[in-house]
Amino acid sequence: MKEKSDIGLVGIAVMGENLALNIESQGYRVIVSSRKQTVIDNFLNGRAKSKNIRGTTDLKTLVEDIKKPRKIILMIKAGNPVDQVIAQLVPWLDQGDIIIDGGNSLYLDTNRRLKELEKRGFLYVGAGISGGEEGALKGPSIMPGGSEEAWQFIRPIFEAIAAKVNGNEVCTDWMGPEGAGHFVKMVHNGIEYGDMQLISEIYAILRLILNQSPLQLSTIFKQWNTTDLKSYLIEITSDILAFTDQDGLPLIDKILDTAGQKGTGKWTVNASLDLPTPLTLISESVYARIISSLKDQRNAASSHYPPLKSVSIKDPDSFVEDARKALYLAKLLSYTQGFDLLKHASNEFNWKLKLGNIALIWRGGCIIRSAFLDRIYEAYEKNPQLENLILDGYFKKKVNASINSLRKILVIAIQSGIPTPALSAALNYFDSYRSAQLPANLLQAQRDYFGAHTYERIDQPRGHFFHTDWTGRGGKTSSSSYNR
Repeated sequence: MKEKSDIGLVGIAVMGENLALNIESQGYRVIVSSRKQTVIDNFLNGRAKSKNIRGTTDLKTLVEDIKKPRKIILMIKAGNPVDQVIAQLVPWLDQGDIIIDGGNSLYLDTNRRLKELEKRGFLYVGAGISGGEEGALKGPSIMPGGSEEAWQFIRPIFEAIAAKVNGNEVCTDWMGPEGAGHFVKMVHNGIEYGDMQLISEIYAILRLILNQSPLQLSTIFKQWNTTDLKSYLIEITSDILAFTDQDGLPLIDKILDTAGQKGTGKWTVNASLDLPTPLTLISESVYARIISSLKDQRNAASSHYPPLKSVSIKDPDSFVEDARKALYLAKLLSYTQGFDLLKHASNEFNWKLKLGNIALIWRGGCIIRSAFLDRIYEAYEKNPQLENLILDGYFKKKVNASINSLRKILVIAIQSGIPTPALSAALNYFDSYRSAQLPANLLQAQRDYFGAHTYERIDQPRGHFFHTDWTGRGGKTSSSSYNR
């Protein structure tokens, strides 16, 4: 009789296939499932040949082949497909068995599924997995949350397959209850949106202002990757810009300027509105992808409005250094907004997220891994109640050293007609956050004028609300206050 599998995996597309190979490489027996026998056969006769991996199209067979408590990872499309597979699995499961959703599910769906499954005696884990195809195979960053009782059973596997930094520091940890794991992964993806948009804007500025070739820009980004900007996205940007097509010309110049998205950025923005937390930079990054999709309209509009003449730069080396500092600061502010959202979610849902630990597990495997995540960890270790990353001593020095560069770069980009939605949002967020006085007093007066929404006064204690009869024709009745 064959020894049973240690874990099952449903869905062997790119991520599922690579994750199965990763798990097997750590000494575990794996059984995989797909709806199509041809997919199973191709995998077992190809990359999984001669490995401790079995396959089936029958979920009952999958369940019966796994040791108890059964551990089953779902690597399938978010939404209804997850609910459908869970419904098909449940009749064959025993109490205490564990279902792990390793896809990019919305945390609200994970909350719902966990409640439903725990009522029936099952354990449910929503595990964010980041790293793409290579990460899934060689070591991703894994962010599990949900039924905490499941952690003792899945932890050895997750720690074995996760990315490692500094030799033996694993890039996984228990996030918290309910959908905490998927929420953390969602915010990771939101920061990723911001990071990618910021790099793209700096690329455009350097290319258009300095008239740099892709290969020249590749050299710049490669050098930047030896500085405090060191990160996975900077590294691959250098690789992309140096890559040539079959004709020897830069491939980047042949790629259509329309960006896609799968929805996690939108979810992050929606969550920021619900909590609420200012997520302006990441929001602009989502909208930048949307406007990029309007290619035909943009082409038509460009014929009505000719491009502006680029500003002449007298000292290109100094300009490149300003661009580097501007990117660093904007990147920091993107992470700042993301961690602020995590903090608000933790407080709102009583998840007790450990922000420093999240920074640690993002140092390897995941898409947004970068050099200053160690510094973020140190900031939260030093002050777990830190209100905002830019108030930390180390980052305060970095902000002061970089803010003028961000302003310079934006002035030149604006004068040259180069769109900078994310870079501009970074500066506007910073200037808003550092301002003791904002024009919201006029805004609130307007709300009280037309809707009797009341206002607070600077000469009265906070929490006391007032309404003015601005026209002399109104009454004393006021509407709701302006909380949330």
